[in-house]
Amino acid sequence: QVQLVESGGGLVQAGGSLRLSCAASGRTFSVGWFRQAPGKQRALVARINRDNYAYLIDSVKGRFTISRDNAKNTVYLQMNGLKPEDTAVYYCAAASVPGAAYNYWGQGTQVTVSS
Repeated sequence: QVQLVESGGGLVQAGGSLRLSCAASGRTFSVGWFRQAPGKQRALVARINRDNYAYLIDSVKGRFTISRDNAKNTVYLQMNGLKPEDTAVYYCAAASVPGAAYNYWGQGTQVTVSS
């Protein structure tokens, strides 16, 4: 069982930056950041594997960076150039082995971007 704890959300003006952290209680293979805006489905924003292979959706490329510190079992989502449409609850999720589904989820952290 892996527990995930997110931190780093908050209120920021458009164009500002936030860094989200996802601390895991144990070893993970793939960690993803998802977000859910009001009235919308939860969707993947970025993911990173233990070997640092990373993927980001097109709408955040050039603005967001995902990275991980395996020694600390922590994954980061650096968000720059934030836009109001980035407003959502951000969740991290983890898969413990290759090919597994994201079975472990954090509680979520609110990100609000004002215009």
